[in-house]
Amino acid sequence: MNLLSAKNLSQTFEYELFHDVSLELDEKETIAIIGVSGSGKSTLLHILSTLLKADKGSVSLFGEDVSKLKKNKLVQIKRDMLGLVFQSHYLFKGFSGYENLEVAAMLSHQTVEESLLKKLGIDECIHQKVTELSGGQQQRISIARVLTKKPRIIFADEPTGNLDKKTASQVMELFFEYCQNNNAGMILVTHDEVLAHMCKKVYRLESKALLRIQ
Repeated sequence: MNLLSAKNLSQTFEYELFHDVSLELDEKETIAIIGVSGSGKSTLLHILSTLLKADKGSVSLFGEDVSKLKKNKLVQIKRDMLGLVFQSHYLFKGFSGYENLEVAAMLSHQTVEESLLKKLGIDECIHQKVTELSGGQQQRISIARVLTKKPRIIFADEPTGNLDKKTASQVMELFFEYCQNNNAGMILVTHDEVLAHMCKKVYRLESKALLRIQ
């Protein structure tokens, strides 16, 4: 089943970032987008995840054109079906790690899974206040918060930027396992070509075009 379809996307700010970009994401599929800083990778991810509207082109999620969805329907899709992981974790600072996960679970009518906490190596620090945790621990809690929602599409922008190589590789394997077990898909933006090539498809955004390289 097709989860996401982007057709002929173009975006300009002070200058044209990219032109006529198209992309498809199916169930159990993982896609990486690489490119130099300023090439428009994060902007493209923001358009695909509905955080930003493209100057030209269309994005469809689960077979529906995003631009034609009613506002409350789009809000429901973003809340229940999409999971966004950024390098900045955006956790609630007055809460413990576990309370951050409880909020996500409550909003999406899911439960916090202890097995997920163990796989991410945060089961022993999860009840500490966010401000007491290291950057790497906060990032893993942010990832756990997204997976707790049980999204159908994961949008990840440098999700392992605060993690060491071994932990980053473990987190990627967890994303892949999640996509396989939940008929989900992932679009990853990264500078790390090793992590990128762990994905099923790899694209490079350069010279305003999206080129398939794997």
